[in-house]
Amino acid sequence: MKRPLAHLFLCLSLTGITAAAADAKRAANTVVLDETGVKNLRIETVEVEETDFEATIFSLGRIEAIPSKVAAVSSRIPGRIIELKLTPGDTVKVGDEVAKVESRQPGDPPPVISLKAPLSGLVTHVDARLGDPIDPEKAMLEITDLSEVYAVARVPEHQAGRMKTGTVAHIKVAALPNEKFDGELLRFGTSADKASGTIDAIFRLPNSGGQLRADMRAEFSIVMSKRSNVVSVPRAALQGEGGNRFVYVKDFDLANAFVKTAVTVGEINDRFVEITNGLLPADEVVTRGAYSLSFAGASSVSLKEALDAAHGHEHAADGGELTPEKKAEMEAAKKGGGDGHGHGDEEGASPLWKYATGVLFVLLLLSIFTKKSRGDEAEAPAPKPAEKEAA
Repeated sequence: MKRPLAHLFLCLSLTGITAAAADAKRAANTVVLDETGVKNLRIETVEVEETDFEATIFSLGRIEAIPSKVAAVSSRIPGRIIELKLTPGDTVKVGDEVAKVESRQPGDPPPVISLKAPLSGLVTHVDARLGDPIDPEKAMLEITDLSEVYAVARVPEHQAGRMKTGTVAHIKVAALPNEKFDGELLRFGTSADKASGTIDAIFRLPNSGGQLRADMRAEFSIVMSKRSNVVSVPRAALQGEGGNRFVYVKDFDLANAFVKTAVTVGEINDRFVEITNGLLPADEVVTRGAYSLSFAGASSVSLKEALDAAHGHEHAADGGELTPEKKAEMEAAKKGGGDGHGHGDEEGASPLWKYATGVLFVLLLLSIFTKKSRGDEAEAPAPKPAEKEAA
């Protein structure tokens, strides 16, 4: 019976040590802000959920007009421009009058013809002025239909072999940083670039808003594969580097409290990071402001103060529940702090050290008791033969 009792004492003591260590770890990894701090850091969070995760490759490229949607306006007769209604950047509809040309044929007045827009779109080039002479061989202006454009990515040749018609690419344009576009692979270029080892991958890209222009620089995230039910977070949420990766998770209990949580990372694409361990669906991770939290330093509100306010009762300094033992220690510390007898070292002892000392003391008592019992058994006289027979 003695050995199980000793084990029971040991387990209870170790449980106390583990709880104290957990409380200390939570306090060390929790940043508690006030409302002003949250606003200053512009904290934003998103809920962790299982989504479709895309494996992507990155590429650079440009926007191009579709050749079949570029038209020129010219005169059928030689003459002189007497009216010009458009400048570069104007938009026109098919059939709109764009200019008037006075014929060189004699007459009083000379014959005048009207030039119409052959398609709807944006006036991208004007090569004429009012009064300029004009010949049928020369185009006056250019109109481009930009309702749909090509996005041309320079893709490494070994990656191009894995892409098929219809492959989707998420496209960002430097001139429109807040906009995202999705295009589908139409075809590859007619030849590869020997110097760079790349080939043009041409994506058809809708441009109903007309925001995209030819020759804009573009960044491509080309989707090579997709997996379902993957726990992932936005890349902005992931902090640290190498083997030390972590995110800040919004505390489920305390307002304006964020817990530094270690995570194990899987694949990373241009927008999301796969999390294989450390988070659960419904956790709220900090995205905007996560980097600032890493350098926030000491909390503007202590964990103890936040827990006291949230739960309506007092907690220990490390954020743990205030047990009767801890409360007695705090009271003793308060009394000892004002008597001037120099107990500062004893009061400053950590809870973990106190628990460890208590365990060692219990084990020492059990060891002495066990040795004493064994010594008493050894000193007892052996029974005589007659006593054995009578027994």
